[in-house]
Amino acid sequence: MFEAREGEQRLDDDPATMPPDGGVIFIGSIASPWTTRESCPKNMRAARETGQPALLTIDPPYRDGLRGLERASHIVILSWLHHAPRNLIVQKPRHAAEAKGVFGLRSPARPNPVGLHVAKLVGLDIGTGRIELDAIDVLDGTPVIDIKPYYASTDAWPEATIEGRDEPGRTGP
Repeated sequence: MFEAREGEQRLDDDPATMPPDGGVIFIGSIASPWTTRESCPKNMRAARETGQPALLTIDPPYRDGLRGLERASHIVILSWLHHAPRNLIVQKPRHAAEAKGVFGLRSPARPNPVGLHVAKLVGLDIGTGRIELDAIDVLDGTPVIDIKPYYASTDAWPEATIEGRDEPGRTGP
């Protein structure tokens, strides 16, 4: 699923085969229209542009944890990008002139393939654990690690920048 590119570097030991440091469990999964890496939007902006909604379903033991989430207009979803390789430590994105370390990229390939998504909460049914989302940028069946309410007052940093990258709405130098 992730072809090798010039300049990339893999770890000697694959983190997927190492004993875990913590007991991460999956609390649910995401149903999305995306079934292949090629069809899946690269980010949430691109996912929203498709107009395709998504559904997150929380497993029964964790559904009471959804109480109060209905107050949020947007939520943060942490997912486990289970198809991504975990041993790729230096990557060369298709659009980049040079390879970059995994921690300088938003690629799903990383030692712990945790996805971070901010989605609009469209609907919530605590009894069935169904969370309707405006969009999502993951493959169908992606496991969910956690959900948190998004707080614009503390989670948004309008002055944040990435050197050498134009960001819409960015102000400053």
